[in-house]
Amino acid sequence: MSSKDLSGNHHHHHSNDENGTTTTTITTVTQTNHNPPLHQNHLNLFNINIRAEFAHHDPTIARINNGSFGSCPNSIIEAQQRYQLRFLEQPDDFYYNHLKPSILRSRQAIKTLINANHVDEISIVDNATTGAAIVLQHVKWCFFENKFNPGDTAVMLHYAYGAVKKSVEAYVTRSGGKVIEVKMPYPVSSNDEIFEAFKKALELGKSGNRKVRLAVIDHITSMPSVVIPVKELVKMCRLEGVDCIFVDAAHAIGSIEVDVQDIGADFYTSNLHKWLFCPPSIAFLHCRNPELSNLHHPVVSHEYGNGIAIESSWIGTRDYSAQLVVPEALEFVNRFEGGIDGIRKWNHEKVVEMAEMLVKAWGTNLGTPLDMCASMAMVGLPACLGIKSDSDALKLRSHLRNCFKVEVPIYYRQPKDGEVDPVTGYARISHQIYNTDDDYYRLRDAICNLVSSGLTCKGFQD
Repeated sequence: MSSKDLSGNHHHHHSNDENGTTTTTITTVTQTNHNPPLHQNHLNLFNINIRAEFAHHDPTIARINNGSFGSCPNSIIEAQQRYQLRFLEQPDDFYYNHLKPSILRSRQAIKTLINANHVDEISIVDNATTGAAIVLQHVKWCFFENKFNPGDTAVMLHYAYGAVKKSVEAYVTRSGGKVIEVKMPYPVSSNDEIFEAFKKALELGKSGNRKVRLAVIDHITSMPSVVIPVKELVKMCRLEGVDCIFVDAAHAIGSIEVDVQDIGADFYTSNLHKWLFCPPSIAFLHCRNPELSNLHHPVVSHEYGNGIAIESSWIGTRDYSAQLVVPEALEFVNRFEGGIDGIRKWNHEKVVEMAEMLVKAWGTNLGTPLDMCASMAMVGLPACLGIKSDSDALKLRSHLRNCFKVEVPIYYRQPKDGEVDPVTGYARISHQIYNTDDDYYRLRDAICNLVSSGLTCKGFQD
């Protein structure tokens, strides 16, 4: 299915309430109070109780925003706490005899998971933003040391993560580099649109005898969520002579297949607390040629000069426990039939099913084709809600949280000239193994309630 409109006079077959008809873009919105039986997890489990593993979640909240902060099962939390207590019981013994071997154990597990060549290519860091800072600091020093020339360019997606865009400004722009943003259309209908936009940005970056020194490519953009064809874009950058290719894959590991050798980027970073069940916060940074990269952690400590993997393993006294439980997290996912592959498949199929249900209920459209979704999907919201700014999107999100106990991010899309009653708001829904269909029915019914009541973002409190 493409991102074409799925609207029509859709009447959800479980509805027994009146329909609220909206604008020409939003055909029929169906209020539903009677739902079919909940479809619980159909993953085959081996001695695992999903409800017990996530008993610490607030049971009153429809939590369909796994993408922002992830989720950690109780069994992994308990493993983390054991490490914390071991440090607190005898910190000197833990530091001298256990910390480095335990971090190496996690690095080895990550190396196998992402098909890296060698464990030396794997550094463990706090989050993907830290991974980005390490790479961008390296680019900054290339400008300072005159390896790159003032005015040379960095190319990145317009929809790159906000913190990474700020980091590019802090490290690259202030060093004399120029940033060119890839103007990716939204909604997106195909990878070809992305290829075309990226090619134009690279050509612009090379104009005036400049060189493209850095390409920042998301594997899965955050807001809006789109699976990006990274392998093909990396090849394009190689052909165009880009010096440094960095993939920001904050949402990737655990929600999409990651094979760093196949992707071929110079640097690749991903969080493990979002979709791989680790506690916050932990990420990895993969460096294709660590011995040639001359990377350093932005927090300089005693391990400076010993290689980025060792530097990252000690940045001063802090709680390292989240970085030590990767093997336990992989043991957890392997209790499901198919392991992480089975979980990824389940989450993708369920988020697609729920996205299609919402589109039909609201008479809107998806933001991408289904094959450009992983474990998240962008679902258009009724135009009559009056989402006209980022502020409106935030107000709607807060209203859903405070009044309906539904947690979901809302994305604002600026309409194009000439659009009539455009869909400007999209809900980014996530699916993880703890979710039930009822979570998405609650979102559906909350939006239908707002539509039938005639409420718009103007009426929501800040």
